Amino acid sequence: MSILEMKVPSPGESITEVEIATWLVKDGDYVEKDQAIAEVDSDKATLELPAEESGIITLKAEEGEVVKVGQVVCLIDRSASKPSGETAAPAPAKEEPKVEAPQPEAPKATPAPATYATNAPSPAAKKILDEKGIEPASVSGTGRDGRITKEDAQKATPSVPAMGVSNTGSRAQTTTKLSVLRRKLAARLVSVKNETAMLTTFNEVDMSEIFRIRKQYKDEFAAKHGVGLGFMSFFTKAVTRALQMYPDVNAMIDGDFKINNDFCDISIAVSGPKGLMVPVLRNAENLTLRGVEASIKELATKVRDGKITIDEMTGGTFTITNGGVFGSMLSTPIINPPQSAILGMHNIIERPVAVKGQVVIRPMMYVALSYDHRIIDGRESVGFLVAVKEALDNPVEILMGGDERKALEL
Repeated sequence: MSILEMKVPSPGESITEVEIATWLVKDGDYVEKDQAIAEVDSDKATLELPAEESGIITLKAEEGEVVKVGQVVCLIDRSASKPSGETAAPAPAKEEPKVEAPQPEAPKATPAPATYATNAPSPAAKKILDEKGIEPASVSGTGRDGRITKEDAQKATPSVPAMGVSNTGSRAQTTTKLSVLRRKLAARLVSVKNETAMLTTFNEVDMSEIFRIRKQYKDEFAAKHGVGLGFMSFFTKAVTRALQMYPDVNAMIDGDFKINNDFCDISIAVSGPKGLMVPVLRNAENLTLRGVEASIKELATKVRDGKITIDEMTGGTFTITNGGVFGSMLSTPIINPPQSAILGMHNIIERPVAVKGQVVIRPMMYVALSYDHRIIDGRESVGFLVAVKEALDNPVEILMGGDERKALEL
């Protein structure tokens, strides 16, 4: 018998333990080499654990168990041969439906004729019904000529709960353990609120020109490059330009020191099946609009399919998050540590605005910059957001060098 001990590999630097989120196989199953046998959660991502060899598997850890990197989580018997396919058991014969003989109908009771006393409560019954909030017409009386007796009133229950308080709905509760990723995210968000001097400044962007460019070129752009022309490419290029104008927004604090970055690694918040992920566009300042769209598409696909790696989510210097895709009109995004600032995008709504003394309807978006006031002053934060606004209001001149087709590589 040749037994392989499968140990938890290191998902990345500084990660010492993971949680077995889900076993994808059962104890005693035959697994193929490189087959995904489990999903494990670290404090940064959910990763698949592939089988190192083919054979019969024996599980050594439970779902939800936290295991150390290097710990044995399963055994694979490499000497076991693959079991032959089993013949499916024949389906049980369908039973003929039984036809029951019709039962004779019971004679219907003849209701007593209604009189002036029908559903009329006695004085004692009326007092009880008033206290319960029950209408006499909804109670069947058992007294003479259908009169409602005291006993009838005591047994009556309101069809609609009194005082509008529901007591007939479900009271079930479900308790689910938070994943390692969610617990780590919660701890990080709380620490940001407690350990930074976070402040948010707002502005609004006229999206008319970007709408025009996308409408005019989206089909040609998609046909040539194989990706859509979205808003994120314009926002990313506007952000990298503004970061180069205001480098402190691209810096971070390390104890008593400030670390300035000469590169713009932009973290893009993406909602995935396991929660919020922030893959990073490396050196986004050097990417074209097409390059940004292609990179975002690739990273978003990896997040959705659970294929994103730790390296692809670490090292960002600034984050962009888009709550507008969920309908958010305005929010104050929380900084993604150890970064010092984050830009929040929101939904686009047509609103009346004043342009050169005239009221016109324009597609407008609120943008929000949350920043760490310990390292970024008001002048830098407001100036940065104004620079982003100027670039998005006038993308052809500021972001595209006056040549739309050349900037879109058409």
